[in-house]
Amino acid sequence: MNFDCELDASGLNCPHPILRAKKALVAMESGQILRVLATDPGSRRDFHDFAEQTGNTLLAEKEENGLFEYFLRRR
Repeated sequence: MNFDCELDASGLNCPHPILRAKKALVAMESGQILRVLATDPGSRRDFHDFAEQTGNTLLAEKEENGLFEYFLRRR
């Protein structure tokens, strides 16, 4: 998937991946896509909740060998 900005939150625990994603999204334009990498297993629930609460769209997610990848579209 194509993306406009990337955030590597690997090694960070809750709530830091979400806080950094929120900060990155604020600096982006509406419709742009943010790719987030995280290693915190709790990030899966956090990013689903974050998207629902903020109106940003969680386009895709996957996990491979403990690395979580999320794609968020800025509202």
